[in-house]
Amino acid sequence: MSIFLAQEFHEIAPPVNYSLIPPWMIFVGTLVALSIVAATASFVIRSRRKKTPIQSTRERTLEMLDRMQNEIEELSPYQFSIRVSDVLRQYATEQYNLPVTRQTSIEFLNLIKTASPFSEDEKMLLEDFLNRCDLIKFARYEATTADSRLLLEEATRFVKGGQLAVV
Repeated sequence: MSIFLAQEFHEIAPPVNYSLIPPWMIFVGTLVALSIVAATASFVIRSRRKKTPIQSTRERTLEMLDRMQNEIEELSPYQFSIRVSDVLRQYATEQYNLPVTRQTSIEFLNLIKTASPFSEDEKMLLEDFLNRCDLIKFARYEATTADSRLLLEEATRFVKGGQLAVV
């Protein structure tokens, strides 16, 4: 009986292509659709991302000086005076386009006496700051952490556009 059943079945016909759109067009259409979805998702993600505001030179310097508050106890007054002086010199170079980093304190102070963007209070504050730094760095004045705090305070006041404190 099994021989009999085998003869009733016919050969299976191959699949019939019933699509009116060629397969390559389906592939290209899918690729284009996915590209559009990806581009839209990328645009949405970028637009939702918070834009970090660019810090001004003043803000960046004040942030550095604020971080240096922790270094007063860690560094020797000599090292601290060099560090705070470098930060202030870099600020003056970037903010006012002055060649502070390539000049001695005396050369710089003579330059700003004739023409400078600083007020008289700022000039006095800067002169006091640079003289204190030079005293610590070059005269090997036995400075204390209180001197370091004073240097940091003067540098911060200068960057903020402050006045010389009356002692």
